[in-house]
Amino acid sequence: MKKEIKFSLVYRDMWQSSGKYQPRVDQLERVAPVIVEMGCFDRIETNGGAFEQVNLMYGENPNKAVRAWTKAFNRAGIQTHMLERALNGLRMYGVPKDVRRLMPKVKKAQGVDIMRSFCGLNDPRNLELSVRYAKEAGMVSQAALSITHSPVHTVEYYMGIVDRLVEFGADEICLKDMAGVGRPATLGRLVKEIKTKYPHIVVQYHGHTGPGLSMASTLMVAEAGADVIDCAMEPLSWGMVHPDVISVQAMLKDAGFLVKDINMDAYMAARKLTQEFIDDFLGLYINPGNRVSTSLLVGCGLPGGMMGSMMSDLRGVHGAINMALKKNGKPEVSFEELTVQLFQEVEHIWPMLGYPPLVTPFSQYTKNIAVMNLLAMAQGKPRFSQIDKDSWSMILGRAGKLPGPLAPEIVELAKQQGMEFYDGNPQDAYPDALPDYIKEMEQNGWDRGEDDEELFELAMHDRQYRDYKSGVAKERFNKEVAQLRAEREPKPAAPATAEGLALNYITPKHPNATPLVATATGRMLWEVRFDDQSTAPAPGTEVREGATLAHIEASYAVVPLVALKGGRVIDTCVRQGQMVKKGDIVGWTE
Repeated sequence: MKKEIKFSLVYRDMWQSSGKYQPRVDQLERVAPVIVEMGCFDRIETNGGAFEQVNLMYGENPNKAVRAWTKAFNRAGIQTHMLERALNGLRMYGVPKDVRRLMPKVKKAQGVDIMRSFCGLNDPRNLELSVRYAKEAGMVSQAALSITHSPVHTVEYYMGIVDRLVEFGADEICLKDMAGVGRPATLGRLVKEIKTKYPHIVVQYHGHTGPGLSMASTLMVAEAGADVIDCAMEPLSWGMVHPDVISVQAMLKDAGFLVKDINMDAYMAARKLTQEFIDDFLGLYINPGNRVSTSLLVGCGLPGGMMGSMMSDLRGVHGAINMALKKNGKPEVSFEELTVQLFQEVEHIWPMLGYPPLVTPFSQYTKNIAVMNLLAMAQGKPRFSQIDKDSWSMILGRAGKLPGPLAPEIVELAKQQGMEFYDGNPQDAYPDALPDYIKEMEQNGWDRGEDDEELFELAMHDRQYRDYKSGVAKERFNKEVAQLRAEREPKPAAPATAEGLALNYITPKHPNATPLVATATGRMLWEVRFDDQSTAPAPGTEVREGATLAHIEASYAVVPLVALKGGRVIDTCVRQGQMVKKGDIVGWTE
């Protein structure tokens, strides 16, 4: 019998990698005891990056949510862990030192045991305070390596960082394979090196399933000595998220590891509750594309968690790019072609930018540059014609040291624009700020909260916290949900048009017309691009029997719509993105 492998349910990240929001506190309280009953988890990822922020965005107090959410796990003796972004704390930009120091004190008091800290650039200077402050607050310090694959990111490179993290006093090391592009054999060698040199260090593996490598990686790191594996569960496992605990448990058990049994009744109950939360309102923000894996991510290394925002950005510039191409006498591109071009552009410019691991916020910066490059080139301009200030901050070293050298043309561009490179400690750019926030709370008559948790929330997410306190956030969120529900409300598929089609086509002119009937209730997708600019197949399009002509995005799955017989499309009567009901006629074939 081999060693025991423990499982952690990354429930927070399941939602973060699928859509925009997390469950409400009442939903979290309902699912927590059921997760405990599953009996297979020694750890639960309860909060951290994005969790508190999105709570505020829909008008809920995140501090109450964290306390309520961790309570059942604390009582059951299951460790809870959070995710924080080192210099950036729980947000996308730098955090003052005194706010960073307050964070683990607040989170420990709220029932969180482990602070997982990562720097997107793997700069030890950004991680040192995270390790120190976590231990000072009585939390377990788990320092994470942002895993990617490049000529720079070797086992030796990562071991140099591990040496510094252990020197700082980190209790554990996490391999944060945020895009799932870590190569299994390399990850196995890295874990072996860590466990050989530091046998007392707990190693946890966190791998997303986007490009499909993470199950092999899981087995390799387990064989090399990893102690804990991050897992997800249906209906949010796989795709851009994480492997399902059932599959991981079965694989490791077969390999001879000691793993806990899964209470399947409780698993199914938790699965059902999670689906209920999706059906309530969370599904309105889940991009169906995030449920699908793609090997295209192997090359570009983009993380699954940002696919939704990336597709939204790409849709926003699709029309502008095609307009520019047309103006310059070049062929227009479909959204699918543009997506592949973006993956290729990221792969092209990534080495030029010094190989920053593509994790928050550096994945967003690199993606932004790539999108603007595509637009610039469509307009006949050179790459890097427009770079936003946050991306420049990364390039100039203000967020930390880039793993690799910048391309000479990037260095020259910075000089031409009179920009200066920075090699100081990134934390120095963010002076202490708590006194100013304390003053603001006093002026507004706001209570600093138990263990200063409300003060912390204002200091970490000041804009969102003010909107929460004023009620603007809740009002805005309710309006947004109502609008999305109205858009998705099933409506008859233009009865007059459908009747007209029926009268026109079930005539001697088209005696063999066959209706295309919706097979589910949901949003019509004539092309599997999940963008509302796609169009239905044109009349006269030849189809074969059994061919998939469209998909319907239902609440539970993306359901195919197939041709019942071969022939050609006569016409369609439902536009892309329109809501349909099961049984609606959406078009005709002959």
